[in-house]
Amino acid sequence: MFFKIRFVKLNTLYMPTLQETASQIRRDILRMVHGANSGHPGGSLGCTEFFTALYFKILKHNPSFSMDGKGEDIFFLSNGHISPVFYATLARSGYFELKELNTFRKLDSRLQGHPTTHEHLPGIRVASGSLGQGMSVAIGAALAKKLNNDPQTVFTLHGDGELDEGQNWEALMFAAHHKVDNLISTVDWNGQQIDGPTAKVMNLGNLPEKFASFGWEVIRLEDGNNMDLVVSTIESAKTFLGKGKPIAIMMHTVMGKGVDFMEGHHEWHGVAPNDEQLAKALAQIPETLGDYPAI
Repeated sequence: MFFKIRFVKLNTLYMPTLQETASQIRRDILRMVHGANSGHPGGSLGCTEFFTALYFKILKHNPSFSMDGKGEDIFFLSNGHISPVFYATLARSGYFELKELNTFRKLDSRLQGHPTTHEHLPGIRVASGSLGQGMSVAIGAALAKKLNNDPQTVFTLHGDGELDEGQNWEALMFAAHHKVDNLISTVDWNGQQIDGPTAKVMNLGNLPEKFASFGWEVIRLEDGNNMDLVVSTIESAKTFLGKGKPIAIMMHTVMGKGVDFMEGHHEWHGVAPNDEQLAKALAQIPETLGDYPAI
């Protein structure tokens, strides 16, 4: 009797590391901004670890997406000009198809330069880009969760240059006074804004002390481009939830992180790389999960 032996290759689900995901998102950012010849690569590259950690490790969220986010953690991007990192993260998380990243800042695209709700893009709950308003929106959402007995958390991200807007400080006072303790707000403390170093444009001094003086629980994140440290710091921040204070993370990052000629330069706040610069930049960032396909 003869037996026919069949070798079956089992399909295994590969789970990329957070670092691999971040590397691919950086490539997405550069290609999107280059493709549109418009956009904001500097802050997007600097906040890639934060977005990756949040959406692929921390956040309880559903890519099927509902606007009310009941039973989910929700996130608001206040400094909406860094939309490239937000869109790339949402696409890589399954909110919409990767190929749509090709349409960034194009006519009739859902991926506008600043996120908007009019286009009904999954993952976007508020229009942002008019700086200084995200904190107020997030506080309202956090209070709504309390009224609905929803135990989940509201997360936000803000630019340090954005803190020049006075509405932030009114919102900070309100949140502390009303004990909005289901809110974790992170400040991208990269020391750069569109017109130059923040210390020269409008020196806000010691940001951690300022937030603390307004009644917030403050945590410092000394290297916001260290993935393990980003994850552990956000997890640490979560231990303060429900204790009567809103929580702030002061996150030091490097603008343009991952591309040597962009790092630390405010000039890359809102400038697209040309063909030569794109090639040079992509050569420094490994393609780990596959570039999104061109249309």
